[in-house]
Amino acid sequence: MNDFRQYVLVGGMPQAVLAYAVNKDFGATDIEKARILKLYRSDITKYAEGYEGKVIAIYNALPGQISKKEKKYKLASISKSARLRDYEDAFMWLSDGMIANSCFNATDPGFGLGLSLDHSTHKLYMADTGLLVTHAYRGKGYINNDLYRAILFDKLNINEGMIMENMVAQMLRANGHRLFFYSRTDANTSRNIIEIDFLISSGRKVSPIEVKSSAHRAHSSLDKFRKKFSKTIGNTYILYPKDIMIKDDVIHLPLYMAMFL
Repeated sequence: MNDFRQYVLVGGMPQAVLAYAVNKDFGATDIEKARILKLYRSDITKYAEGYEGKVIAIYNALPGQISKKEKKYKLASISKSARLRDYEDAFMWLSDGMIANSCFNATDPGFGLGLSLDHSTHKLYMADTGLLVTHAYRGKGYINNDLYRAILFDKLNINEGMIMENMVAQMLRANGHRLFFYSRTDANTSRNIIEIDFLISSGRKVSPIEVKSSAHRAHSSLDKFRKKFSKTIGNTYILYPKDIMIKDDVIHLPLYMAMFL
């Protein structure tokens, strides 16, 4: 887990990895990541012609969106008059440019992940988690970045879950999975609310995944999801920072083992 936490902070961009490999210097690594983020902004200005303002707005708001407990992207945070139809190309540009990873709500996983997409409710993650850490604290150097220390020393009490969920999204995407989640709301009855972080296909089965940044093991949403879609459920996973464990038919895996799913 210590190696994994270092990777979360450094990320996988070659320049950032090289900077860290030389002297294990997070400060030098942060400078390289800030340079990459600056290049991203430059590329958006050059190549997102006609809607660069919308792309920049989404890009700037990304860390704040991911850090919220309700991680579905809220366009109202950019503008109260913003509508998805006006921003669809901007989201696609960030995804196609491999700057961000889109994650779509599969409203009927029993019918098929790709066949029941609700494009109006989706999540957006940074494609590289190391860049997200620097992007979230742009303008602050490494020395003043509490997030570095919190992650490195396993004291993640700020932006809890934001970083690790982004990391799992990155690993699932690198493993060839399209990103899906499940969300069901009910304004009248809280027991009907279900939130599943990720869904992956395993043959004809669907495997739900919950991501936890602590050892907390409660999984009421998983239980409700398994009951609702019992005929199509494959393995059920919780990814967390502790050891392998199987309890109540739920497979608990260390976060770094997302690479094997």
